[in-house]
Amino acid sequence: MKFGVRKPSLKRSLKARTTGRAKRTVKKAVTPGYGKKGMGYVKSPKKAVYNKVYKKTSFSIFDLFKKLK
Repeated sequence: MKFGVRKPSLKRSLKARTTGRAKRTVKKAVTPGYGKKGMGYVKSPKKAVYNKVYKKTSFSIFDLFKKLK
C-alpha cells in the first residue's frame, strides 16, 4: 500500500481528461451498472476497498498546489 505522495503520470492524466462524454454515454446505455454509485463494491469488493484506502492514505503533488490557493 502506498502512503504519501503519488507519482504523477502525464499519460494517465491526459487519458482521463480526453475520455469524452459521448463514450461515457454509450457505455451507460449498454452496461446497466456503469456509472452508478457503489457498483465498484458489487463488481469487485476487494479492489474497491483497496482503492478507497489508497485514495485516503496518499495524495497527489497537485493537491499541494490546490491547498496553497
